[in-house]
Amino acid sequence: MVLWFCTQYMSNSELKVPHVLIVDRDMQQLRLLVTALRSNAYTVSVIDNESQVYTRIFLQLPDLVLMDVQLPERHGIKAAKQLKDNSLTRRIPIIFISVLAEKNDRLLGLQSGAVDYILKPYYVDEVLERVRIHIALSRRKSPAAPKMPYQHAALESIPKMLSANTSINRVATEFIRAHISDSELKGGDVAASLGLSIHRLNIVFDAMAGMTVFEFIRQQRMKMAAELLKTGSLGVADIAAEVGYANSGNFSTEFKKFWKKSPKQYRLDCRDHTERS
Repeated sequence: MVLWFCTQYMSNSELKVPHVLIVDRDMQQLRLLVTALRSNAYTVSVIDNESQVYTRIFLQLPDLVLMDVQLPERHGIKAAKQLKDNSLTRRIPIIFISVLAEKNDRLLGLQSGAVDYILKPYYVDEVLERVRIHIALSRRKSPAAPKMPYQHAALESIPKMLSANTSINRVATEFIRAHISDSELKGGDVAASLGLSIHRLNIVFDAMAGMTVFEFIRQQRMKMAAELLKTGSLGVADIAAEVGYANSGNFSTEFKKFWKKSPKQYRLDCRDHTERS
C-alpha cells in the first residue's frame, strides 16, 4: 500500500524544498514524523514496502531516504545496497530507523551504505535534526551545484524533463520483462508493484504504447517467444513455459493469432530466410 507518493518526475533543480522518501510500516509513529517534516518545509513521500524502494525511487529522486529495517527479510539492507551500487542514486543519503539495537545490526546497516542509524522509539525532533544535517552535508559535497546535489555525469544521460508517464512505463516494463515467465502475471500485479491502480497504469500504457497493460504483456510474451524460436533450439513446450504459458497448446494458439503462423512455421521461415541470406 502506498500512503502517498508523488508520481510527477522532477529533477532536483526543480524542487523548491528538500524531498524526503520514508520507507516504514510503523504507521502510528510515522504520522507524527511526516507531519513534523512537512511543517518544516520538506516534501515527503511514504511507502511501506522496503522491497519496492528500488523501483519506486526513480519516479522522483529524493534528497534523503529514511528507511526501516525489519526482521526477518531485512529488505532495507538489500535496498540500500542496490541504491549505493547505482550511479544515479549512490549519493542519496540513507538513514536507517529500526528497533534492531544490537551492535551487529547497527554495523550491518552502516556497512550497507547508510549514513546514520536511529533506534526506535525515536524522538521526532532528533530525526528532524539528523535529516537536516545529512541533507546539508550531502549538498556541500557538490559545491559547483549546491541546489543539485545529485547532478553528475550519469544523471546527465537522463532527460531532465522525463515525464511521470515515461518513468512509470519504464519501471513497469522492467517488471514485466523480469516476470514474463510467470503464467499468473497480470496487469494488476504490475500496478501493485508500483503502488498504482490498474486504471492509472492502463492510462499510462495507452499514452506511451497505445495499448492496455494486458495487451502489452501479451505482446512481450509473443516477441520473446519469436526471438527464442528464431535464435534458439528450445522446443515449443519449453518456449511456452519461458514466456509464461503452462499449456503449450494455448501458447501455440495465441502465437498464431499474433504472428499469423504457428510456432513451427515461424521457426522454419526464419531458418529459410537465414539460409537464403
